[in-house]
Order: sequence, then C-alpha cells, then structure tokens
Amino acid sequence: MSVFGNYAHYYDLLYRDKDYVGEAEFIHNLIKTHAPNSQDILELGCGTGNHATLLAKTGYHLHGVDLSQEMLHRANERLSESPQELAARLQFTQGDIREVRLNKTFDVVLSLFHVISYQTTNQDLLAALTTAKKHLKPGGIFIFDVWYGPAVLTQPPTVRVKRLEDELIQVTRIAEPVMYPNENLVDVNYHVFIKDKTSGTVDELRETHTMRYLFKSEIELLLSELQMQLIESQEWLTNQQPGFNTWGVYFVVKS
Repeated sequence: MSVFGNYAHYYDLLYRDKDYVGEAEFIHNLIKTHAPNSQDILELGCGTGNHATLLAKTGYHLHGVDLSQEMLHRANERLSESPQELAARLQFTQGDIREVRLNKTFDVVLSLFHVISYQTTNQDLLAALTTAKKHLKPGGIFIFDVWYGPAVLTQPPTVRVKRLEDELIQVTRIAEPVMYPNENLVDVNYHVFIKDKTSGTVDELRETHTMRYLFKSEIELLLSELQMQLIESQEWLTNQQPGFNTWGVYFVVKS
C-alpha cells in the first residue's frame, strides 16, 4: 500500500480548511496570464480530485494522475456524484508521475500541494519534470509548488498537532519532523489516531512522508537539463517575492 493508502480515508477531513476554491482561482489566473488560450490540463499528483473538480467547473478539461488507488477511488466517487456535464470534463488515471506516459499533450501541466517535493532524489526530480515536458503542447506551461529551501532552513519544521472531527470520526494527527541537512530532506513522521464516534474504537496509524526542500537555483539547473525555461516564481497565493519566511513557492515553466 502506498504512503497515502490509509491517509485517503480521512484526507479530505484533514484538509477541509484548505482554501481549494481560492487556490483554483489563483491557478486559473496564472493560466490566463501565461497561457490564456488553454483548454486542457494534466494534473500530476491529483489526490482526491479537489483542484481538478474546481478547475473543471471553470471550463477546463482535466486529466488527473495519482499513484494512490485509494485517493483515486475517492476522486472517482466525487466524479460519480457530479453533474454529467462536469463529469465529462474529468478523467483520472493511476500512475507514477516519474514514469506515466498518456500519449497525449496538454496546454497546462499542474503539480500542486508540494508533489514535486516528494521527489527526493535528483533522478526522481528529473523524471517528474520530464513527464511534465513530454505532456506539454508547444508553448504550454508547467505550474508546480515546492517547499522552499531558504524558509525551511530559517524556520525549521517543528512538532505539530492537528485535531479535527466530523459527524463520523475524530482525528488527532501528530507530526514530528527529522531533518537531513546534507540531503536537503525532512522526514515528517505522522502518528494518527482515528476514533469512530459510533463504536468508540480507535485506529492508530504511523506514516513517514519524506520531503525535499528546493532552491530556485537548483530548479533552474534541473530545468536547463531539459531545455525548459522558468518564467515566474513567487510566493504561493500572494505573488510576493520569496524570502526567508516563504515556505511555499510556485514556479511557472515553459517547455
């Protein structure tokens, strides 16, 4: 089972406070700025399909790819509950973003919520970027966000506890980070307790998500290897200049 296997069951609850509507609008504005005639989008690491569904409502055709069958099961559940007109603009495929080839090109490729930071080696990063390049139409753009190195090193991650509940379950998630400075990696060790409100039973999960923090100069170097051009990089959602307190930075790239 993938690292997101059990995670998928309570993923939407954990991130219900995430501003998916605002993020979809932000992405839409980036597309209108840099590739205004875009119609179809490939999302690498689509998760449960929140961004994809919102962007489809804007009028785009979305093809989402994710490694986790469990995440895609939830995405397809959402699809089955959508109006037919909306569902016709959405498609989901299981695949590894380092290797998947759909034999189709798109106006835009997206990889959001730090999916690129899950590519922890140079080989993984180049493979994921190559997938994006292979699926871009001429003049198309690739938009992705990462954990930004200057901020991670200035404000290192700390232990965090998150508690949430809905009508069915209560979730407590403890995140304990371990940093590896010579590899530019952080292990985020999750200890999760899920209480069933009906039965009172508690499930306990442990997961480790290894994340790579990245720097603009190394991203430019990797892109140059693939003859791709960085055209914009700013703070996610604010468009401010990235700095030592900017954990989330997005990059817009042309092939």
